[in-house]
Amino acid sequence: MFKFKKTVAVADTSHEGSSLMAIIVGSFAAFGGILYGYDTGSINGIIAMNMFKQQFATHHDANGSPFLTSGQTSLIVSLLSVGTFCGALGISLIGDLVGRRYSLICSCGIFSVGVVLQCAASSIPLFIVGRVIAGLGVGLISAIVPLYQSEAAPKWIRGAIVSAYQFAITLGLLIASIVNQCTKKRADTGAYRIPIALQFGWALILSIGMVFLPESPRYYVKKDRLDSARRSLGRLHSLPPDHPLITEELLEIQTNNEYEMSFWKSSFLDCFKTDGRQLYRLLVGTTIQALQQLTGINFIFYYGTIFFQKSGISNPFTIALITNIVNVVFTPPGMYAFDKLGRRNLLLIGGVGMCVSEYIVAIVGTAIKSVVSNKVLIAFVCTFIAFFASTWGPVAWVVTGESFSLRTRSKSVAICAASNWLWNFGIGYSTPYMVNSGPGNADLGAKVFFIWGTCCFACTVFVYFFVDELYESVPKAWQSPSFIPSLGVSEAAAAADAHKPKTENIEKVSMEV
Repeated sequence: MFKFKKTVAVADTSHEGSSLMAIIVGSFAAFGGILYGYDTGSINGIIAMNMFKQQFATHHDANGSPFLTSGQTSLIVSLLSVGTFCGALGISLIGDLVGRRYSLICSCGIFSVGVVLQCAASSIPLFIVGRVIAGLGVGLISAIVPLYQSEAAPKWIRGAIVSAYQFAITLGLLIASIVNQCTKKRADTGAYRIPIALQFGWALILSIGMVFLPESPRYYVKKDRLDSARRSLGRLHSLPPDHPLITEELLEIQTNNEYEMSFWKSSFLDCFKTDGRQLYRLLVGTTIQALQQLTGINFIFYYGTIFFQKSGISNPFTIALITNIVNVVFTPPGMYAFDKLGRRNLLLIGGVGMCVSEYIVAIVGTAIKSVVSNKVLIAFVCTFIAFFASTWGPVAWVVTGESFSLRTRSKSVAICAASNWLWNFGIGYSTPYMVNSGPGNADLGAKVFFIWGTCCFACTVFVYFFVDELYESVPKAWQSPSFIPSLGVSEAAAAADAHKPKTENIEKVSMEV
């Protein structure tokens, strides 16, 4: 089923300059993922804390203990995604108006306002407002980071750099889990306010760092600010702005932009046109983002602590910490495998692995309740997370960042990110009603993993039939593994040497082995 590919690099022969700055820029921008990851991980533990329930819950059980209803829990968790959905769509306008760099700085400011409101809240309505505003900032960041990375990073490492955003999300989840573990037993509101307030730190680091980093040269070219684009390229390649290599790359970017803009100025309607298979690419991107959410990963990271509590597992906060460690550990192998196995193969492998793992969790969690079954459940939850972290987690963002032409890229990426957040909201809102017991709830419990496992099967089928890395070279997605380049490596290199510009002659040629 899987055909592995060997990637043969054909690098530029010049040893002048360095890509280190471009790699640093792309990697630092990924820090924006920590904001999202930390928020997700912190709310997972916060809604399970006794102090949070005492402060915000309006209902009590038969023993007099406060508890959050399914409706309250779903609103607290999911309404962040309403803000992120709006932010992801809005970035296409802001990103093209003020640039990628200043968009990130403004997004951090909006996020910080939401954090202030959450810290100050003593009732659910104000807390929810803070969540929505913070979500607006996170949505802006989620759309602009892959765009900024893909425009600043060198092609030979672009996949790994863009996937660093997903790795930053996993780090944010882990840090939040550690903080929750440290504050959960506090007898005051610091139990939940400290984890929330720490989000200021991530926003401050990202916004200050972006002040000193260069703007995307492709944004400057789009705005016809060629001198600024030259200086930005010079910083990214550690070369003088007037260096011949900078001139050549600038010429290539300018030529590509002029060609794409020669048709007409892009609008959101252009994202839905069939020219250059744009609509096909958009549908693939939005579906990939939707399927990433439907894997059930955010069930674990939004409601995992509560799920482990209700499953009779002792130390649910510790188990949540373990799942986050697994998430962090297995993300780098996926980043390394991008150019070794290809995006398509990773998605296929991940879909199969997640499907099997989640069906096992569902069967074990439904069939019997015992210490052994709980251990098996935890083990295969971790296996599911490992497959997700090394495949669908980062690859979904890489596919989104690489799929579109410059003319429609920012708007198309925004639509794809909005798809992610729309499904994030739907799953976050509906899950408590699906899992919890009581009137108005489905009381599925562990059986919900049958749903997630079936969605993972759908992921595999969709990738096999519709996702390829050779949009213009093969008629069907499943034919892409058998694609044979029309030029060999030596012929391609010779042909590239005969034509200017040379900066990005042929950076990789995929060949079957």
